[in-house]
Parts: sequence; structure tokens; C-alpha cells
Amino acid sequence: MDDIIVEFKDLGFQYRAQAKPTLYNINLTVKKGEKILIAGPSGCGKSTMASLINGLIPFSYKGEITESLLINGKESREMSMFDISHIVGTVLQDSDAQFVGMTVAEDLAFALENDCVEQQQMKNRVKEVAQILDLDQVLRHAPFELSGGQKQRVSVGGVMASDVSLFLFDEPLANLDPKTGKSAIELIDELQKRTGAAVIIIEHRLEDVLHRPVDRIVLMNEGRIVSDSSPDELLSSGRLAECGVREPLYLTALKYAGIEIRPEMHPASLHDLVLSEQDKEKVRSFFMQNQKGKRALADDNLLAVKNLSFTYEKTEKQTLNDISVDIGKGEMVAIVGTNGAGKSTFSKVICGMEKESVGAISFNGKDFSDYSIKERAEHVGYVMQNPNQMISKVMIFDEVAFGLRLRGVSEEEVKRKVEKALEICGLYKMRNWPISALSYGQKKRVTICSILVLEPEMMILDEPTAGQDYRNYTRIMEFLKNLNDRGITIVMITHDMHLMLEYADRSIVFNDGRIIADKTCAEVLTDTEIVDKASLKETSLYHLAGECGIGDAAGFVQSFIDYERENVRK
Repeated sequence: MDDIIVEFKDLGFQYRAQAKPTLYNINLTVKKGEKILIAGPSGCGKSTMASLINGLIPFSYKGEITESLLINGKESREMSMFDISHIVGTVLQDSDAQFVGMTVAEDLAFALENDCVEQQQMKNRVKEVAQILDLDQVLRHAPFELSGGQKQRVSVGGVMASDVSLFLFDEPLANLDPKTGKSAIELIDELQKRTGAAVIIIEHRLEDVLHRPVDRIVLMNEGRIVSDSSPDELLSSGRLAECGVREPLYLTALKYAGIEIRPEMHPASLHDLVLSEQDKEKVRSFFMQNQKGKRALADDNLLAVKNLSFTYEKTEKQTLNDISVDIGKGEMVAIVGTNGAGKSTFSKVICGMEKESVGAISFNGKDFSDYSIKERAEHVGYVMQNPNQMISKVMIFDEVAFGLRLRGVSEEEVKRKVEKALEICGLYKMRNWPISALSYGQKKRVTICSILVLEPEMMILDEPTAGQDYRNYTRIMEFLKNLNDRGITIVMITHDMHLMLEYADRSIVFNDGRIIADKTCAEVLTDTEIVDKASLKETSLYHLAGECGIGDAAGFVQSFIDYERENVRK
């Protein structure tokens, strides 16, 4: 019993403002040294569980708790937030909501200062954590000057600097590039091993979390725990698909090849995966049967960028350096690369939010340089990475309708278009909710919806699926694909390699303010030099191809993409 840190006993919870409970009869024990992944679709109760564990419920979010939650053997409702914070350290999904310091160094030191740690010891600890997370060059920067990935690392660092019994990570990969996300999972693993503390990870990206082993996966659906088992058992069960959670890509490929997934194959890790020679032959046969020629890319340019450079006033280093790229009408393009490589800045320059220092931009053959932000918005819709920076209305319906009303659209047409867009984005039932009641992922959907409803010629979406479960991810992306099929050009800035493979026609790869590659997605993710330079991550299909003796890894990845597009997502 002394090893038990958190224990749920038939716990139920209902928010004060909701008609039905969010959690039902939760029974879960977390012991010292365990690493647990909590997964499930949006709205299943994962974040509510996290809020109960770290004390945000009942201190910040009010509602009715039934039965019991023990933290270190004490009833949580009888503990103060201060008491809980010395046991549970939390990294929130929305990094901006967690910053308290004026600089990165102050933020990393905050918990240590509260615990009256001696100053030199505190400085040494901050420096150590900063070096581990590659933050030592930005210690004097304000947190809000950082990229999304850097912000996430600062939040992780603030928890790492503390001495707690349980580390709780709420979607730690949401804003990280693939390579940094991989490093973050490795850091969490090392943190758990070094401290012996328990770790709970709440995350949609199952395959990425399983880069390092976890002891158990707790799968939730509709407020209940539907599975609490080893990763091998869960991945062999089919429960992920039932709950709308994406399985690792290499397992999907094996299933397409006609291979049954069994626990004894150790499917939780591609490194440990056991395939018979017969299984490998099935994979090779799948590859041979689904090879296609290269897809023709669009010839008719919509956006043409020539020799573009840009430098922020506060910095001397060019954020964009001699960028030249064309995007054709009707293309679906992914822009990828490391955090801080210039991807978001490039989009802001295209939309007129920032003015290029050098270079030319033309849209549909017309010079874009004299167009105002408002005029550019008639042609290019932009969805920011952080939804809080876009929202201006109190209610969901009004936020989505805002752009249409500014354009003088009749209320009858506004209602029809807004309701259709809300339905597609999975927000229709919440149309009369205040935005303040939404999670970060739900806010993201609202901002995407507010641009989708306008149907511009080109849409640029910065991390369109961040924080979305697989069902909502698929719903949003299929809607974007439908728009694309009708001729609307879609540009996606993303760290999600699955999204890139499934939907993009090609990938434009940024590194250090330059474009270092412009190729098909399969070619990019099987080129180890590009992957390394741009902080990407080879798809697990690349490694599966090698395991099965397929020399043409790019061809195998492309055959998987073509098979999905023709047979799965018709």
C-alpha cells in the first residue's frame, strides 16, 4: 500500500454546468515507478481524470465528486492545492496557461523558489534542466517569444526541476516537431527511471508515446475505463478502433497485408515485433500488388514565391532566407520542419501579417505586394496554431459566423453555412455553448470551422489536427480533402507525419529559414539526411519495409498511401 500514489475507488464526477456525469465508476491504481498511458477519444474524460489527480478539481473546476480519490493515502478533497502540488507535477497541453515567469529561467525556477531552494543550487538545477531540453540559449527570453515546441519544453522543464512523486503529462507532444517529440518521450522515460516516480501520459499519438515502453495503457470511452492492460494485449484486441483511437501505422500496414495481430508478436514496439517469414512474404506481396506510378502534380500555379527573405525587427538573423516555391491550384501540400524553422513566419508573410524584406509574392498571376491583410484574406484563409489568438466572440455559433457576417451574408445563409460547418467539425451539438467551456482541442476545431465556412481559394492551416482524437482528425481532414477535391488549395503546417503521408500531395521541408526539400511525402520520410536536418522522424513504414527485406522503402510507403486512398478512404 505504501507504493500506491493515486487510487480511484468507484469515482464519479459531474461538472456543475453539465446535465450528465463526465466520469462513471472509475477504478484505477497508480503505483510508484509505473508509467501509464491514458488514451481515448476527445470528451471521454481523460482531461477530467488529470484535473482530479492534480487538484484542479475541485479547486478550479467545480462539480460533484462521488466515492473516493486517494493521493498518497489521503482523500484528495481534504488536501490543499499546495499539498497536492508537492506530490503531483503537471505539464498542461496549453503551454501558455502554465507560464508564470517573465523569462524562461524564471519559469524553470518557479517551483524551486516556492520551495525556498538555496540560490546557487537553484541556478545549477535550472541550468541542468535547460541543457537537457536544449533551452540554454533562450533562458533570458520571455516564454511568449518562443515557438510552440520551445514553450512545451519550458513547461516540461518546470516540472522536471521539481521533486514530486508523480509526473502528469497532458498531451506533451501536441506542439512538438517529430524529432523533438521523440526526444521528449525519451526524456520522460529517463526522468521516470532516474527519479523512480510514477508517470502518467495523456496523449492521442499512441505510436509516438510507445517509442519508449509503458507498463499499462488505460483506454477510456464515454467516461468509463474500457481497458486497463499491457500495450501488447490492447494492440491485439481491436478496442482502439472501437473507441476511435489510431493504432500504430505499421500495424495498419500488417493488417492490410492480411496478417493477424497477436500479443505474442509484441506489437507494441516495432523494434520487438516478431514476424514469421510467411508474414514478411505477405508484406512483400502487398507491396508488389499496390505499386503505382508517380502522381502528376498541378501545373497551374496559384501561389508563386520568388527569392523571399524576412527578418523580425528584434533579431538580426533572417527568419526566412531566399525562399522560392510554387504551389499549384488544387494541391494539398504539407509544410514540415523543425520548430523555429520559419514555417509559421512564411505563412504570416503570405497572408500579409508580416511584410517581406526582399522578394515577390504573386497569387493567381497577380502581384500580392499591394494587397492589404483584408484583401489577401479574401483569397487565403489562415488558421493559427494557437486557437486563443483567433477567438473574439463569446459563443461558438457567433465565432464561426463572424467572418460571414463581416462580409454581409444574409442571416439565413449564415445559419445554413455555419450549421453545416459545425456538423462536419463535430461541434454542432455545442453550437450554443460559450467558448470558455471548451477544451484546447475543441477551441482548435472552432477556429478551423470559422475559416472553413468562408471557403477561400487557398487555406493555410497551422497544425490543423493538434489535440484532436482520430475521429475528429479524420472528420476535419476528410472535409479539407473534399474542399480540395472541389479545387480549393490546402496548405498544412504540421508535425504530424501521419497526416502528411495520408493527405498531402507533396512536402515542402523547412530548415533554418530555408527550403531544403520539395518532394513527395514518401520520398521525404525515407531520406535519412532530410529527416535528420529537419527534425522529422522516419515513418514506421520505412522500418517495416527494412524488416521485411523491401529495398525500395519510399515505394513501399507510397504503395501504402495509394492503397489507403483507393480502398479505405473512398
